[in-house]
Parts: sequence; C-alpha cells; structure tokens
Amino acid sequence: MVQCWEPGTQYDYGSVVEYCGAEYKIIQPHRSQGDWTPDVTPALWGRMQGHHGGHHGEHHQGGGGGYGGQNYQQPQQQPPQQPQQPQYNYGGGGVANPGPPTPAAQPTQDEKKTNWYDLDDERKKQLEIGGGLLAGAALLGGGFAAFQHHKKGQEQDKAEAWAVSNWLQDAKQRTANFNAHGPQGPTTWVLVQGTSIPRGAIEGGREKDGTPLYIARCYYEGGIHLGKAGRHFTKGAVIGYGGKEIEIDTYEVLLGDPNRVKWVTVSSSGYNTNNVVEGGKEKDGTPLQISQAFYKDGVHPGKYNSGFGGACIAYGGKEVIVKEFQVLVYQ
Repeated sequence: MVQCWEPGTQYDYGSVVEYCGAEYKIIQPHRSQGDWTPDVTPALWGRMQGHHGGHHGEHHQGGGGGYGGQNYQQPQQQPPQQPQQPQYNYGGGGVANPGPPTPAAQPTQDEKKTNWYDLDDERKKQLEIGGGLLAGAALLGGGFAAFQHHKKGQEQDKAEAWAVSNWLQDAKQRTANFNAHGPQGPTTWVLVQGTSIPRGAIEGGREKDGTPLYIARCYYEGGIHLGKAGRHFTKGAVIGYGGKEIEIDTYEVLLGDPNRVKWVTVSSSGYNTNNVVEGGKEKDGTPLQISQAFYKDGVHPGKYNSGFGGACIAYGGKEVIVKEFQVLVYQ
C-alpha cells in the first residue's frame, strides 16, 4: 500500500508516496520539509503516469525539471509540429535582487573589461561623480563617505572599487534577467544578500548534521572565488582565501536543475574541462572550477584548479586543501 507523503521523513530511492490524490516517485533522495510537497518540488518527486491532475514531474520537454517553487509553473506542452527549445523549471517565482541601486553613470560592457588604470581621466571623473564606484566602495567597507575621503591619490582603492562594482552590476543584471525571463539554461548564478538563499539553489554538500550547503561565489581580492552558502551561516556564505575562512554577505548562489548536472572525479572518464559548470577565476584570470570534498564528516563545496593539488574548501576558520574531491559538470 502506498504511504501518504509526510514532512520530516527521509525518502530514498524507490520511494513512492500519495499526495492530494496523486502518486509520486522519488527523483532525489532527501528529508522532506513542510513546504517541499511533491506537487511543487519536481526536482525531488516525479508524478506517476495514469493519475489525474496537472503535469507530472517526470515529463521533460527538451530538458525540463529542477527545483520548482510555488509560483513557477512548467510551460504548457506545445503541439508536436512546433519544435521547442529546452525548457527549465527552477528557482520559484523569482529571487530578490539586493544591493545598491544602479548608478547613474554606468560603465559600458567594453569598459567593464578594461582596467581602471587604462580609463582616461575624464571618464574616471564621470564614473566617480555618477556613482559608478559607489557599490564597489560600499562592499569594500566603510561606505562611500570613507571612500570619498581617501580618494585623492588612492588609485589602487578606486581600481578595486571599480572591479567590485563591475562584478556587482553584472550579478544584478543576471538576477534581473532571471526574474524577467525565468531559467534560460540548466544553471544560473543569482545575487544573494545574507541568508536569503532562494529555492532552486543546487546543493553542493552537507554539514556533519545534515544541514544543506549550497554553491556560492563572490568577488574577493581581484578574483571571483567559490565557496559555500547556508542559511545557518552568520553572513550567509564563506570562502577560503589566503589560508583563512572569509565570511561574505553579498554573493551569488548557483541555481539549477540537479538532473542536468553531476559530480565527477577529475581522474574519471566523465571529467571534461569543456563541460564544467561555470565557476570563478583567480585575479590573473585562471579558471576556478566548482568542487566538493568530504572533510570532517561533512561534504563541503569549494574551488579547484590544477595548481592547488586538490580542492580548496573553507572550514573551521581556515582554508583547507583536500586531495580527494569532485567537480561539477553538465550531464
């Protein structure tokens, strides 16, 4: 006899439950929560055929699926004669887009690729007056007032604020596009403030006690560094850098369809650098890949490049290198 779905229950592969008159089969093992009912979590449950109701979760029209929220409905099936682009369903009805307002003087896409030192003096003045460095200065600490106070002769500070502002504005634009148009691919980076981690975040690991850890990235010291996010962290996310564990409150979280990505070991046949999920980069442009490693009875997301000698994770106030690890790639 099929059991009724209940919150606070561990469901593993092979589980079948009944909910609101329909039967669902497990897709992703998990411990259920009160708002993770089968009808709104197609990444966790697939609706079995032959039962009345709307769309069943196992139907993928060109690659659909993922963490559906309460407000985001799968697109209606089109007539067979009309070819469809891949459809994705994760992230709920939209996510908050935090951070300072868009400055009046916005850099062009070409300017964003340019070092602050290579901009002409007149353009630098326009960006400063128009608030183009405001967001970056605020994230660096001390707010815009302190930044303005030290601006004379502080070209290095301005260059850093310029880089932070460009990352932040790009992250806000990615989030705005996601909110306006929904998922356009199997994964999406969205901007997050504090512990407000949205639905659809890809689980990158778990603490020893089973608390989920999500994949995060942020601008830090000239690079885009990967780490972990969790609703239990003081600021929301942490990264490893310079031998230390750094707390971050403004960062990006990776949303996506967990059925379109997988974790593979670097030495396995499934590992292809052309197929890795976009991660981050070092200050010099060296790519950083999304990794996860087992450490201290937990699985922790972090970053990897071949020069590390393993995956770099943040744990216990330190930056730790773990020899055995996996990286995230597309299926």
